[in-house]
Amino acid sequence: MNKKDEFKEFVKKNPSLIKHIKTGEMSWQKYFEIYDLYGEDEKAWKDYIKKEEVVDAVEATSATAGFLSWLKTLDLDSIQNGVQSVQRVLSVLGDFGSKETKKEEYKPRPMYKHFED
Repeated sequence: MNKKDEFKEFVKKNPSLIKHIKTGEMSWQKYFEIYDLYGEDEKAWKDYIKKEEVVDAVEATSATAGFLSWLKTLDLDSIQNGVQSVQRVLSVLGDFGSKETKKEEYKPRPMYKHFED
């Protein structure tokens, strides 16, 4: 296996490196140069891998707190009224669909009769 394939496997093991690429902090070339010089040495990668784990934990905590604060602001009465409105609309639409409409059967006109003579 050549260096390039080894580097690809290393990135697959550490997908948190991709976030630095997306934010523009690093490039694949810079990552490959670090990998080429130091290999999988933890000291060389500590800034990119461990930092990301801490950031993920902070983001998860802030997301949970944000969700809980959003949940507190919900007005359950208005949600219930909205659901009831949707149910009423669906029942009306269901009534339209369930009624059978009578159609007159097609009767061909006599051959020599014009304009209801």
